[in-house]
Amino acid sequence: MSSPKVAIIIYTMYGHIATLAESIKIGLQSAGGTTAIYQIAETLPQEILMKLHAPPKPAYPIITPEELLLFDAFLFGIPTHYGNMPAQWRHFWDATGGLWAKGALSGKTAGMFFSTGVLGGGQETTAISSISTLVHHGLTYVPLGYGTAFAQLTDVTEVHGGACVSWSPSAWLTSAGYRGSPWGSGTFAGSDGLRQPSVLELEIARIQGKSFWQHLTRNTQHAVELVQNFDGLQILLM
Repeated sequence: MSSPKVAIIIYTMYGHIATLAESIKIGLQSAGGTTAIYQIAETLPQEILMKLHAPPKPAYPIITPEELLLFDAFLFGIPTHYGNMPAQWRHFWDATGGLWAKGALSGKTAGMFFSTGVLGGGQETTAISSISTLVHHGLTYVPLGYGTAFAQLTDVTEVHGGACVSWSPSAWLTSAGYRGSPWGSGTFAGSDGLRQPSVLELEIARIQGKSFWQHLTRNTQHAVELVQNFDGLQILLM
């Protein structure tokens, strides 16, 4: 049985999601996997992007909804907009109606990672609301969880992304008292967009990539063993 084909698919305006995606790719490859990063199409006109001071897009190839069929699993990079996926991601998924009607994505696997401006920006709500889309397509959601990143996700020595929850009213001022999220890795851009993913956030992203690949290969191995056991049972019954 061949190795799972994995695509990291992102939308990024200021580069934060792209930076996380590169770390996720490194983590996945460190576990023996192969993957590539793709981006979905921009829906805003260039005039608006210039007014938003958005830098040029990264050089990742643009993926179409139909090309989802080429892969077995996905890691979706979703910047948060009002606690939900942005319009660019919504536009992409709204174009998958034909795939949905055929059940073409059913049985495939997906994980997610996020970026928000500030604390309370909605990383967890983006994960929860995005699961509805995955469910309609029959995609199996694989969260980061705590199993492989407990120490990093529970590190309260610095503020870090991944849908954080305050432990004290002064936590933001002290940059402590926050934890990451088992929903997926994440980062904060700051209200001005100048904050970049921290060393800790990038480490959590690498762990997510590694653990996601290990999950896929473990399930693939289980499938192989089931087939082998079934074949062996058939031989015994002959």
